[in-house]
Amino acid sequence: MQNTLEKLKRYEKAIVNYVCNNSIKQKLIDMGFIPGTQIMISNIAPLGDPIEICLRGYELSLRKSEAKQIFVTKED
Repeated sequence: MQNTLEKLKRYEKAIVNYVCNNSIKQKLIDMGFIPGTQIMISNIAPLGDPIEICLRGYELSLRKSEAKQIFVTKED
């Protein structure tokens, strides 16, 4: 099932499908959000923003507004 990244819960894994074509697309791709990449939500701030994501051997934090631009498919 396809979702956007901000809808995932802590410790859920997913595969990146695509990044929306907008002003931050290149920034997200440069950070490693390339189609086919496996990601995992490692932590969520108490108020829900930002989200900490583990991908390609490192962790980074994204705002929910940025995470809404990344479409993923959840893994079982």
